[in-house]
Amino acid sequence: MKGEHAVSGDSLACSGHQESPERKRHDLGYLPFLVRRDGVWLYRGTPIKRKAMLCMFGSMLTRDEKGAYLLRSPFETGYIEVEDVPFLAVELDWTGCGKMQRLCFRTNMDEVVVAGPEHPIRTDWNMPPEACPESCPPYIRLREGDNRHFPLEARLSRPVWYELAALAEPGMCQGIPCMGVWSCGCFFPLARQTSGTDCDA
Repeated sequence: MKGEHAVSGDSLACSGHQESPERKRHDLGYLPFLVRRDGVWLYRGTPIKRKAMLCMFGSMLTRDEKGAYLLRSPFETGYIEVEDVPFLAVELDWTGCGKMQRLCFRTNMDEVVVAGPEHPIRTDWNMPPEACPESCPPYIRLREGDNRHFPLEARLSRPVWYELAALAEPGMCQGIPCMGVWSCGCFFPLARQTSGTDCDA
């Protein structure tokens, strides 16, 4: 790949020239991977079916300072195309209830995370249903990328999303009544509350 022939950092430091993010991205180039919205990884248009290989590629994925997806392996490094997010949460397990509840998610790459301060659940909850045709699915943070503002996330699959919705209870977020879930002492809003009695979370 072009990035393998780029001038080293030491040489740049000696010359007084600093490589721009745009130049770095151009040098790295793009690898022939595509991650579809349904979670299928393609290599040169062909689905990758070996689970071990998928897990390996998934563990090498990060995001650069602009949020682009970067596959960094011991052999080559380059950008890949991702239609939405590279991972799906395909299983939910929970224990406890209320503020003591603990929500544990497993991804399609067998990565397990527990929702909480380090792994928040994100969704565009504060909007009317008609403003979001696909009902604004939730996402959970798996790990940070190269820039903390652009984490690696998994989108909750529809069955997991339904399970999560069944655990929702009334609460408040930013002063707005909503339905949400607790995990590890954190309240995560999922949708506006449309009926019932307002309740502080």
